[in-house]
Amino acid sequence: MHIHDTALPEVKRIALDIFRDERGFFCERYHAGKFAALGITETFVQTNHSRSAPGVIRGLHFQHAPAQGKLVGVTGGAILDIAVDIRPHSPRFGQYVAAELSEENAEVLWIPPGFAHGFCVLGDRPADVVYNVTATYHAAGESGIRFDDAQLAIAWPIKNPIISARDEALPSLRAAAHDLATWFGEPA
Repeated sequence: MHIHDTALPEVKRIALDIFRDERGFFCERYHAGKFAALGITETFVQTNHSRSAPGVIRGLHFQHAPAQGKLVGVTGGAILDIAVDIRPHSPRFGQYVAAELSEENAEVLWIPPGFAHGFCVLGDRPADVVYNVTATYHAAGESGIRFDDAQLAIAWPIKNPIISARDEALPSLRAAAHDLATWFGEPA
């Protein structure tokens, strides 16, 4: 495994070791000891799996109570994965990183608490996204930011995306600023 920094230092891109032969391949998607050696020591308590059709954008989602980190990977198809810094005290507040994750490149993205997450499906195949999370789902503690917020200016590579009604109703970063300050305010 190899870890790579991104423009947001807390968000890490990890290349998995893939062992291929005529039968297919094998990889360790997560290994506590190897990830700890890379500096990722969080405990994962739940694994989620979503399948999205071509043209879908999901997000930008986050959980604030309890705050949740995500280790995101793809087992089928490809996505453009997005992480946005939503910590008001951060010098990179409102900045994002994008990473292409696919079954072919076998990379995963570590997105710590305090970052919103979203993705779009690339290509003409559905994408299977698997993510380990550091806190179990809690409906009252979830929120999000609009995927097409002009302040974020994310360069989504999809025209006429398929968006859920829930995601269409999410606030802009500016409209969510008060709540973000409450949830992810100044560090102690």
